[in-house]
Amino acid sequence: MKIVNILKKTPLRRFFERSPQVAVLPLYGVIAPGGNKLRGENLNLANLAEQIETAFKTKHLSAVALAINSPGGSPVQSSLIFDRIRQLADEKEVPVYAFAEDVMASGGYWLGLCADEIYINKNSVVGSIGVVSAGFGFPGLLEKAGVDRRLYSAGENKVKLDPFSPEKDEDIVWLKKIQGDIHDNFKELVKTRRGERLKKRKDKELFSGDVWIGERAVDLGLVDGIADLRSFCREKFGEKVNFKRVEGRQGLLARKLGISEQSLGADAVEAALQAIQSKAAWGRFGL
Repeated sequence: MKIVNILKKTPLRRFFERSPQVAVLPLYGVIAPGGNKLRGENLNLANLAEQIETAFKTKHLSAVALAINSPGGSPVQSSLIFDRIRQLADEKEVPVYAFAEDVMASGGYWLGLCADEIYINKNSVVGSIGVVSAGFGFPGLLEKAGVDRRLYSAGENKVKLDPFSPEKDEDIVWLKKIQGDIHDNFKELVKTRRGERLKKRKDKELFSGDVWIGERAVDLGLVDGIADLRSFCREKFGEKVNFKRVEGRQGLLARKLGISEQSLGADAVEAALQAIQSKAAWGRFGL
């Protein structure tokens, strides 16, 4: 009792009072395997594992906030990142909140489902709960160039959708079956994580692959409200809440040193293809 009274009257109270800590984990970019680890362009478990672990190791942690700006990408990497965040959140018994910026769509929304609650800007693009595959076909190009395509395989299903061979109807059926299975997994995850918040909306509307803005996404139950990360956390945890932004050491080092793609010796063709794919992913949402 005496110790309590002393603490109330002296500056020692500040030492014993710890401000709430919120670890901020930025999830920006296209979700895809690979990518240069030093630049860390792609969102995938290999590039994010250390950051996720660090976020949940924060001392006196009150919550983990996910700052999401992603048009989606690989369903496998989306699932792996989701699983790792949920595993640690459940182990540490720490709440997770997601905050969308420009886009939280497709795999980006999959990441948002990691959170116990999801908040967006009134202009954020949300949704695209579907599966898409894209590619090119060049059989006519080879013919014009006088090139004879020679492809040999053991196993009748070994080669499908070869870009230098004519498209086959059975290959399209095969691809759509895979897409359908992944779509079913995505839909089940949305239903499990959002539960009653979906407000009994029809599956046809929610899972059509369409996107919604701000209040419409709230009305559908896909997100919990309109709010920004800082204001939300200050209201929930108090004005003295501290934010710890957790970024990859390698990505941070690259920015600090001003390392460019050229100085990293990146393969020009691979870098160009990755840039085109990334631009196409963002372009689907007008960005």
